Amino acid sequence: MAGLEGMEQPRARSSATAARWAPAVDDGRALEAVELFGDPSDGEVELPSRPPSAAVARRLTQCVVLRHWALSPQTAEHAVLLVSELVGNAVRHTGARVFGLRMLRRRGWIRVEVRDPSRGLPCLMPVRELDTSGRGLFLVETLSDRWGVDLLPRGKTTWFEMRTDDR
Repeated sequence: MAGLEGMEQPRARSSATAARWAPAVDDGRALEAVELFGDPSDGEVELPSRPPSAAVARRLTQCVVLRHWALSPQTAEHAVLLVSELVGNAVRHTGARVFGLRMLRRRGWIRVEVRDPSRGLPCLMPVRELDTSGRGLFLVETLSDRWGVDLLPRGKTTWFEMRTDDR
């Protein structure tokens, strides 16, 4: 991916599915996360770069996709899984104290961004059937319609986009 900053990665739709996840529209913890950290669809939300923040990011994503945007449970399931992977990479590989989460919607699309202060580019690695780690970007590649990395003066934004049925 080196040299491809700012370039989107087009993806064909796949029949791959994530592990089953049952969204709860009335998840009190999701609403609590929005109250504590803010709404990532209103602007970037900063979260501490620690493993428990992945759960917070999942809850924020669930709340926005299901409650605020009223999109399908499958869209929410995929968005929650992919945001978890991007946040996991930001927490594990950047050494940052905080990262940012932002969610955008336009007709027929959603975009989820994770910003961190590292300029190190993520690398999509080949995945074998028995691998127990290193599947994060493979999932992003498989379940999103597009994804990419935008280099910033101080860091980067890793993002994915998904088509929605609201056209």
